[in-house]
Amino acid sequence: MSQLRKKLSQRLVSVKNETAMLTTFNEVDMSAVMKIRKEYQDKFVEKHGLKLGFMSFFLKASALALMARPRVNSMIDKEEIVTPEYVDISVAVQTPKGLMVPVIRNVEKRSLADIESELKKLAGKARSGKISLEEMSGGTFTITNGGVFGSMLSTPLINPPQSAILGMHNITDRPVAVDGKLEIRPVMYVALSYDHRLIDGKDSVGFLMDVKKMIEQPEMLLYGGNDVISSLLEL
Repeated sequence: MSQLRKKLSQRLVSVKNETAMLTTFNEVDMSAVMKIRKEYQDKFVEKHGLKLGFMSFFLKASALALMARPRVNSMIDKEEIVTPEYVDISVAVQTPKGLMVPVIRNVEKRSLADIESELKKLAGKARSGKISLEEMSGGTFTITNGGVFGSMLSTPLINPPQSAILGMHNITDRPVAVDGKLEIRPVMYVALSYDHRLIDGKDSVGFLMDVKKMIEQPEMLLYGGNDVISSLLEL
């Protein structure tokens, strides 16, 4: 075993032994995001020089949901609960040497283009073996995407000392009831694994619902996670 694999093995076992890990699930209709990508991909590439992916939407939605539900962004330090006032998201990247988790800082303040740019840079450095320990340290939350390998559903393991991790999965056409009618929609199952010692069901389920709403209504990302009418009425 390589040193990286040994270290990863130790961390994974400690998570199972030292946390009260629980996973909750939901499903997300990806129609709106897929429509945006289809309509604006060429213009996005022309202006920013990189493609618009799904990950940036989930990173931004997660950051706003974490700001609204800070307990999910918290961690346990001995007998204290530490709650950062920022969101630094670790993104799981598969590399030839194993799984690495570069950190995108202050995601709550970044645009989608900025997130995509930073993600591309850090993922490239991780895969080429040029990423530093500093660039993989200090995250407050993690996102992993097993969907790129075809995973339908999983229970991702928490990345300590963090208290929660979001798992994305593949997108599959599924029958969905819309306004009482059956439609075929592109659906992704999402999973949130969390440390139940710190995070209760209300916040864990609420977090996933917040992310679901923002992905299904991407305009909410412009209003801090609120819908347009609520923002207009200052509710």
